[in-house]
Amino acid sequence: HDKADGLPLVAIHAANNETGIIQPVERIAEIVKAAGGILIIDAVQAAGRIPLDLSAGYADYLILSSHKIGGPKGAGAIIAASDLMMPRPLIAGGGQEKGHRGGTENLAAIAGFGAAAREALIGLKSIDAVGRRRDEIEAIVKTLVPDAEIFGTGAPRLANTTFFAIAGTKAETAQIAFDLAGVALSAGSACSSGKVGPSHVLKAMGHSDSLGALRVSIGHATSAEDVELFRKALSGIASRQAGKEAAGREKAA
Repeated sequence: HDKADGLPLVAIHAANNETGIIQPVERIAEIVKAAGGILIIDAVQAAGRIPLDLSAGYADYLILSSHKIGGPKGAGAIIAASDLMMPRPLIAGGGQEKGHRGGTENLAAIAGFGAAAREALIGLKSIDAVGRRRDEIEAIVKTLVPDAEIFGTGAPRLANTTFFAIAGTKAETAQIAFDLAGVALSAGSACSSGKVGPSHVLKAMGHSDSLGALRVSIGHATSAEDVELFRKALSGIASRQAGKEAAGREKAA
């Protein structure tokens, strides 16, 4: 980085919102700090799933969102390690608001955010159980669809996320079938739902020819019954796919 161009500024995910892969934030921080830069970590996806500690010194700013940890929508936080640089508000506040933002804060949402944060901290103690449930789901995928690809299995991942593709089946088609069976999942991240085209994350990982992938997010409340419902839905999808492939072979013969 040419420091004549200004202060180096790097913004990263603590964990990817599609694959759940946890980024090596400490190593990234070393590189950024060596260049005299500022590191912003979007921890929205990671909060409540892995420990986060701004005092550890690897980040200058953490970005959090209430609804991702079970709190009300409409509340979030930018946590700064210092006052070296503060974000410019879209609407400037008065002196009583220290110039950060204009308007009256949503106190109910902020209080709910605080309560959710306390619960999320407690929930970290049992996050391994969520990971075991995720592993159950992935075992079902590999059993019913042996050639399915589960992305990111060789890297550290969040316990609550799995991202996989079913060969020969478009993600949108599978998503509709799951929905009809009562299973809610997404083709990619929630913020990219409704978009048509391959995931930019998969493309960056070398999977540009993929038909798309399905993301399953679970939590502490995910039950064995929920997993069984997923298994039945996927079993139906796999059976239909096998039938379609058999018909194709007969036609070719």
